[in-house]
Amino acid sequence: MNRQRQMGRDVMVDLTRGRVVRGSVDPLDRRRFLGGRGLTMATLLARIEPDLGPLVPDAPLLLSAGPLVGTGFPGGARFNVSARSPQTGILGDSNAGGFFGSELRFAGVDRLTIEGAANRPSLLVITDDDIRLVDAKTLWGLDVVETTEAVHAMLGDHRVRVAAIGPAAENGVAFAGIFADLVRAAARTGMGAVLASKNLKAIAVRGTRAVPIADPDRFAACLSVARDRIREHPEYEIRTRLGTTQLVTKLNAIGGLPTRHFQSGTFEHADAVSGERIEVEYKVCGKACFACTIPCSRQIVVDDERYPGLSFEGPEYEPLAGFTARVGVADLPLALFAVDRCNRLGLDAISTSEVIAWAMECTERGWLDSTVTGRRDLRFGNGGAVLELIEAIARREGFGDVLADGVRSAAETLGVGRDLAMEVKGLELFQADVRAMKGYGLGNAVASRGADHLRSEPWFEFSGDREEGVRRYGVAETSDRLAWRGKGLLVKDYEERAAIADALGICKNIYNNMEIWDWEDTAAAVNAVLGEDLTGEEIRLAGERIVNAERLINARLGIGRGDDRLPQRFLEEPAGPPDSLSAGSVVELEPMLDEYYEARGWDRRSGLPTAAKLRELGLEE
Repeated sequence: MNRQRQMGRDVMVDLTRGRVVRGSVDPLDRRRFLGGRGLTMATLLARIEPDLGPLVPDAPLLLSAGPLVGTGFPGGARFNVSARSPQTGILGDSNAGGFFGSELRFAGVDRLTIEGAANRPSLLVITDDDIRLVDAKTLWGLDVVETTEAVHAMLGDHRVRVAAIGPAAENGVAFAGIFADLVRAAARTGMGAVLASKNLKAIAVRGTRAVPIADPDRFAACLSVARDRIREHPEYEIRTRLGTTQLVTKLNAIGGLPTRHFQSGTFEHADAVSGERIEVEYKVCGKACFACTIPCSRQIVVDDERYPGLSFEGPEYEPLAGFTARVGVADLPLALFAVDRCNRLGLDAISTSEVIAWAMECTERGWLDSTVTGRRDLRFGNGGAVLELIEAIARREGFGDVLADGVRSAAETLGVGRDLAMEVKGLELFQADVRAMKGYGLGNAVASRGADHLRSEPWFEFSGDREEGVRRYGVAETSDRLAWRGKGLLVKDYEERAAIADALGICKNIYNNMEIWDWEDTAAAVNAVLGEDLTGEEIRLAGERIVNAERLINARLGIGRGDDRLPQRFLEEPAGPPDSLSAGSVVELEPMLDEYYEARGWDRRSGLPTAAKLRELGLEE
């Protein structure tokens, strides 16, 4: 057995100077941060300063795929895109699956740093060791699907994996994303706008090398265990059928759907817009990311004369709920068309659905009139207005221009609805009412990139297993979604799990929600791939280190305890309707924050890491 430590492969592209620098990831960073999100945060911790704006040429944009990506590990297909966010002004980071991340690793790239700005619209092409810029003037203005098809034709190879921006990013929409494999959206925090500022329309990758594995036999044994546990998991069947779209029905049952901008937790038309209906009427086949054994995505074909030829991969739960319950629309084909338009235009569907729902509530309250909104009828349920605003936002036209910088900016610009803006740290909240899931409420409040469930994904509070709550955290209430005690401990734990998932490039559906591996299992797989000798506790510490590094980045940009907040609606207005399983609930945020900071070893007053905690994690410098 020939075990050899594997070095991370680093590429820096200076667009201004037309220079490519190849190197290796610092071995200490590799051990302490692993890869993926961890490596990008190590870089940003050293680079981001308050006076380095998100869209200036010197600001770095980083793409990284973790060490399990491309190895054949199920769910090991994700990549991270990180920079300072033009939407929030703080840490920006997004994550997507599909095949692009694996192709990066096949081309010999673990971390790609893009600096400077090209002097003309360009395409970055990576083919193994050949890295070059190609004129992309003819691509500018195309949508994501058109761009991908044009790149394939330009390069004469349909095997090339493409990550592209759409017109929304070109027009400077603050929440424009980067879309790989047509619909795999690294959409949060405006990473598409950063790529556009560098005059890059797309990144095209083709790799022909196998990902190096230090101990293939040991890794094969880890793979076998992982695949068996996935197939034997009680959620395996429903995840292969419905994926995340099952959440429409499940959240509606507990009063957790964000109906009409979180005014209610149940949607009377939930059955008409459910994942179950999509499966019966529109699903053609299941689809999966590279090497995954759970085809939780789907190809759909919608037969509706209003939207001829409507066919795409998706949707995920977030855009589905966003363009149905959140805006009060019961027309499923229209909602699916809205999802497709966001994908093609390159818009973050969560942020887009929030700015539209916010405008609808403000209109119904009489705070906005047609002279501001462009003479649109912005009452809940008006699907036509939703479609109009998606196009206007992407083009930054009229009222769409006001919404294109996000809901916080729109409220401040118009001087209305600030307390109704469903955001934290400038990032719009996901498609669930956190009064029905208080651990998720805390997770959104403290998440490093702003309102975000995927920075923790503390699913355990749905389990109802009080004995397991005591075993894990010493607090039975951690297993109760409507209780607040113990949620600081719960969120800390799941933040570290989520950080490791992103660092390794693993899907959180498998790693966080299905929990197929513990820390020791994870260490065994990482050691087999990298040739390291990490313990399970060292893996967990890497997750804790990433979370603390992100807090340090944000502290440098002015973030503290006062920014760990939730919209007032969740703190003061009891959840409804009266007959829901979450009726009357509000989020007790302050005691949960105290508990969280104490669990983290952070100062409770400032919400910042203490010197002792930074020394413990080797981050004192």
